[in-house]
Amino acid sequence: MPQPVSGFSKKTKEEKIEWLVSNHLQNDALASQVLKQYWNDDEQLQKLHDGFIENTISNYYLPFAIAPNFLINDELYSIPMVLEESSVVAASSNAAKFWLDKGGFKAEVISTVKNGQIHINFYGADSLIQKFFSENKSQLLDSISAIEYSMKKRGGGLLDIELINSTKLLKGYYQLHCTFETKDAMGANFINTCLEEIAKTFEKNSKNYSEFSHLNNYPEVVMSILSNYVPECLVRAEVRCPVSKMTTNGIDGTIFSTKFVRAVKIAKAETRRAVTHNKGIMNGIDAVILATGNDFRSVEAGIHAYASRKGTYTSLTDATIENDIFIFSIEVPLAIGTVGGLTGIHPLVKFGLLLLQNPSAKKLMEIIAVAGLAQNFAALRSLVTTGIQKGHMKMHLANILTKLEATSSESEQALTYFEQKAISNNAVTSFLNQLRESN
Repeated sequence: MPQPVSGFSKKTKEEKIEWLVSNHLQNDALASQVLKQYWNDDEQLQKLHDGFIENTISNYYLPFAIAPNFLINDELYSIPMVLEESSVVAASSNAAKFWLDKGGFKAEVISTVKNGQIHINFYGADSLIQKFFSENKSQLLDSISAIEYSMKKRGGGLLDIELINSTKLLKGYYQLHCTFETKDAMGANFINTCLEEIAKTFEKNSKNYSEFSHLNNYPEVVMSILSNYVPECLVRAEVRCPVSKMTTNGIDGTIFSTKFVRAVKIAKAETRRAVTHNKGIMNGIDAVILATGNDFRSVEAGIHAYASRKGTYTSLTDATIENDIFIFSIEVPLAIGTVGGLTGIHPLVKFGLLLLQNPSAKKLMEIIAVAGLAQNFAALRSLVTTGIQKGHMKMHLANILTKLEATSSESEQALTYFEQKAISNNAVTSFLNQLRESN
């Protein structure tokens, strides 16, 4: 029976593993061996990884891959991608190659404003708190002058503070909505530090405000935190070309384009389809987010909220045919950075950014949006032509063969055998057993 542990974070890595093995893994020596085989031989590199989070016991590896031939705004890129799902990198690469001789991808950043809120309880008259805010706004803005000094030198900083009456949503609920420009930094720590300092000034000044004290009714700060919903931090990417050039997989360009547009309209109209449709987009976006050391959880949350902004969860991409021109586009919010966090620490993150020519945050936003658009194009092209499983199951077959420890010769024969046959774990196992018995 496992027992609670105290001081776990103070144990060495060896001691942590020993405790886990004895308390949760029935003293399984193999478990300890698995954890240790993923340690880095380079002690300095391992120490670096151990410092990212608390209570590390090993390293969890994901493949670091490259999707080449992305022509974005007339510049050629090889995009780094980190993920585990079969066929995603191949699909992205195929999409990049498809558009390479058709003008490539065009992308533009629409806006880069980020935001955070100071959430407040106040049960008095709205006119009173609005008057207080109006009289104290300049002091609130000035309260972070030291904090934002360096950011302002780079062209960023706090843009504005607005007091919002949200009492229709929740009784007594107000918020100070603060907008920021953080340039090449994602800016989470900067924004949160600013918000907490503004909140302190707000509370201090409110305690000294005579009209509040007369009523013995002061505003109360509940919490201060940035928002991962950034609809004012937008990037757009698109591809376009004559439908006559859209011929693919033996299907006429006009027919393919028409089916493609219909598939996107279905994702616009039907939430169940939209969720899977957008998940495919995130296959591309998340892979680049991870490869460049950014926060894929915050990006995911913000993008899915954006997909629901009109009251129904819907497709993040649009497709139309206008005057015989096929147009496919995406618009997504992306709060990311190319400085701070892991960007200057993790060796592979530094490599990924170097591969992308050390882009600004705006340039990286464009690249990430293109990766999402390319992945969606590849998925929809398969869905409306050969079906999604043909490419996916080919990769799945390779994974099954690896799990079953197939030799190179066995793998080659299996790939030939299953070219026109349904692939399943049982079918591949049966084929290998028969092949081995015959030998």
